Formats: sequence, C-alpha cells, structure tokens
Amino acid sequence: MLLKKKNKIKEIKESLNLNSVNNVVLKADNIIKKYGEKFAVNGITINIHKGEVVGLLGPNGAGKTTTFYTIVGFIKPNAGKVLINDYNISALNMYERARIGIVYLPQDASIFRELTVEENIMVALERREDLSKAERKIELVNLLKEFEIKRIQSQKAYTLSGGERRRVEIARALAVNPYFLLLDEPFAGIDPIAIGDIKNIIKILKERNIGVLITDHNVRDAFDIIDRAYIVYQGQVLDEGDVDYIVSSEKAKKLYLGEEFRL
Repeated sequence: MLLKKKNKIKEIKESLNLNSVNNVVLKADNIIKKYGEKFAVNGITINIHKGEVVGLLGPNGAGKTTTFYTIVGFIKPNAGKVLINDYNISALNMYERARIGIVYLPQDASIFRELTVEENIMVALERREDLSKAERKIELVNLLKEFEIKRIQSQKAYTLSGGERRRVEIARALAVNPYFLLLDEPFAGIDPIAIGDIKNIIKILKERNIGVLITDHNVRDAFDIIDRAYIVYQGQVLDEGDVDYIVSSEKAKKLYLGEEFRL
C-alpha cells in the first residue's frame, strides 16, 4: 500500500512537471462546505502564484479557516476542487500534498521537541530523494546559515523561544523544496521582535519564488508583508485586491476592518 501511494505521488509529480514551467498556481475553485444545513463556505475561489504572498483574512466564523484547511487537505469539501496548475489534487491528503510541494505550517509547535535543531531539519532532508547524503549535509548547513540558527543547531527543540522555533519550522519546511507554504497564524504567540523576524523570513520565501498563503488575525502585521488579500465574510469572498485597495474598500471597512482603520 505504501509503495502504491509513493508511486502515485511520483506519477503526479512527473505529470505536473512543475520544475519546467515558469508559473505555478495553487487554486481553491468554488469551494463549498456545509455542516448540516449551514454553509461554512459557499463558493469561494482563491489562487496563489509562486513568488507571491497572499492573505486569507476575515472575522471569526467567516469561513477563512475552513477554506484554508481545505487547501491544506484537512477538510474535504462538499463541492469544489483544489488544483495545482489545473491538476485536481482534492483527493490527496495533507502529507501527499506536502510531497508534491504544498507544505503546511500550523500555529502550534510542529517540531520534534526531543530532537535538536539540526536533527529536526535533517528529518525533512532525508525525504529528499533528489539529494545524495553529502548534498543533504550541504543543504543543512545552508539552511542553518540562511535562517541564522547555526548557533542553536545542537539545542533541543523544547529549549527554543517562540521566534527561534518558528525559524526552525520554516527552515525544516524549506528542506523539502516546496512550491507553496501555507502559514497558519504565523504572528500568534510571539513577541514584536520575533514578528519582525518572521516578516523578514517571509521576504526570503518570496525571494526564493515560493508562494505563501497566510491566515492570521493580526491584520496590520499581515498587511505589512502580503502582496494581496482575500477578505472572507459569511462563507464568501467579500473583496480581494492589493493592500491599498483593501484598506480603502468600503465593504471591507464596514464588515471587517472598521470605519476608522488606518495603516
């Protein structure tokens, strides 16, 4: 069974051939999710291109988390599809999506607490069949340097601060060479200095041509780093556009941001 799944993912990756195309698009297409007779999401469509940072924002209970988790692979919609370059990946679970390059980082700690920083990253690198043992070690050193965590590489994960942990989690996510990173509440539970660090890391992701989808309640920090946003309200996309447009949108101000909102 495991070999069959592995071969299926390999076939999908070969079919997609994403390394040979300039533009890669992750899309949630006309997603509908009902719980009983209640619509949590009712026809939402969003897309993320490689190399851009997109916010999925909205008030509590609006449907943004359901939409986000549908893209992650946690939630199966009643209707609609999740696509990567028009290839339907709706049937794939979260782990299978990760293997084709769509990696999810949860809000809660996701590192192995009893492993060192170095070991945490190496666990991910060992899944890279395209790298030799020597190349994995080189990539490990590069990630430790890039994310400024070399000085803590021998520390156990449970000793890390919130900001350090987030750096390690993102470095580990990059170890699998993803096309898209899905960040759930990246600014939650960390201090202002760490928030600045995370923003800088997201800029690095963009420079690496990785598409980033962020859902976060901290609107101001999200607006500081995203290229554009989808505002979700009552299970539908209320508005979408770049930050300047969203901040000036009467609909967004009335139903989400507040009339007095200013950047």
